[in-house]
Amino acid sequence: MRLTTKGRFAVTAMVDLATRGGTAPVTLAGISERQDISLSYLEQLFGKLRRHNIVESVRGPGGGYYLARPGSQITIADIISAVDEPMDATNCEGKGDCKDGKPCSTHALWYGLNEVLQAYLSSVTLQQLVDKHMQEQEKAGTTVMNVGKRSAKPAHAAA
Repeated sequence: MRLTTKGRFAVTAMVDLATRGGTAPVTLAGISERQDISLSYLEQLFGKLRRHNIVESVRGPGGGYYLARPGSQITIADIISAVDEPMDATNCEGKGDCKDGKPCSTHALWYGLNEVLQAYLSSVTLQQLVDKHMQEQEKAGTTVMNVGKRSAKPAHAAA
């Protein structure tokens, strides 16, 4: 099983967005610069996140993205799934036809790992990651604007 760059970058960008969002939309250019992720790649990821109602966008000057719902209601599994990241350790996509149409000798092991991984990523919310990130930044003496616990939508977008 592998979690590819797509899933990792989506989660990283969402933590950045949740950490800095809340009072105004966050630009992808800003996320790109802070996280060293190409702008065109972020545009692709955020298009998928928007289609899955995880983020919303504001067009025009002062535009950008914000969370479509509070970070406490967005799981890491939601984010990874939205960007089409497969979470499958089996070679058969969980179908059980790994070897000559039947489960291979280790199918149960890899299928079980899938279930544990899915359960874990479904149990961790974006807000939990933001809170952990903020704690680490405070310990390091670095300040990051955090408004992640506020309403998902900026005040001007909530109307």
